[in-house]
Amino acid sequence: MFTRSLVAALLIAAPAMAAESPHFGQPITDADIAAWAIDIAPDGRGLPAGRGTAVQGEAIYVEKCAVCHGFDGVGTPADALAGGQGTLGTAKAIKTVGSFWPYAPIIFDYTRRAMPLNNPQTLTNDEVYALTAYILKLNGLVGAKEVMNAKSLPRVKMPNRDGFTPIYPGNLK
Repeated sequence: MFTRSLVAALLIAAPAMAAESPHFGQPITDADIAAWAIDIAPDGRGLPAGRGTAVQGEAIYVEKCAVCHGFDGVGTPADALAGGQGTLGTAKAIKTVGSFWPYAPIIFDYTRRAMPLNNPQTLTNDEVYALTAYILKLNGLVGAKEVMNAKSLPRVKMPNRDGFTPIYPGNLK
């Protein structure tokens, strides 16, 4: 239990204690922020330059993704990336990139930001476009040689695109 005198003593001593602190860290710079400000909007705003096809992505997937997501994106030990279309309205919904995710650019965003799990943010933009194309191909949404880039990726119509309601101040009631 704090007494008034203890609180008063702490308030008086706080500036002196702060002056003696080790001052860990340093102010963050604009360059530091830019390295992490890599988000991609659902409509594709923020997608970087680069390109890739599913044919290119398959080799990258086998090398860097299959150990967690299984060959052909079927899962184990991590989540499945492919399949599940038509199951969301059932008691046994299977939520995959192809059945649940509403916008293709968020595949790029998540993959670039968080994968591979043991070494995130190490893939080049071309590798991420190729992996995204491969995941979309596994779900039957693009062809093997179809080029994914900042213009084509937002045009991919995901099966669950209309399954989400955007949250805008006007529809929060």
